Amino acid sequence: MATTRQAHTVWEGNLIEGKGVVSLDSSGIGEYQVSWPSRSEAANGKTSPEELIAAAHSSCFSMALSHGLAGAGTPPAKLETKAEVTFQPGTGITGIHLTVEGTVPGLDEDAFVKAAEDAKANCPVSQALTGTTITLSASLA
Repeated sequence: MATTRQAHTVWEGNLIEGKGVVSLDSSGIGEYQVSWPSRSEAANGKTSPEELIAAAHSSCFSMALSHGLAGAGTPPAKLETKAEVTFQPGTGITGIHLTVEGTVPGLDEDAFVKAAEDAKANCPVSQALTGTTITLSASLA
């Protein structure tokens, strides 16, 4: 069964001096302020499209890796994933780096790295971002 999730943004003003609010409609868990300075400089308590992409990518990757490991008979006890999305003003998103550390009883480092590479290639968010270079560092705790 397919699902559709919704968010919306209300933006006021021009790019440089304007500001907006992103609302996560499907979950209803919050509204988050955005602005050009928070995107291209320091966050200063606001979010950015890149931070939202990082959240989506780290969670999707973790789910895909957990599923793959469980399917191979070695379910993880814990996965900690960080996604770093690099934004260059004037160019756009120039890359995403995923870092994952896992606690997986009965699995060696090589098998973990292989499972992580598979999750990176096949999680739906990675698939949606195929126009971006995605790198990975994976290790067991």
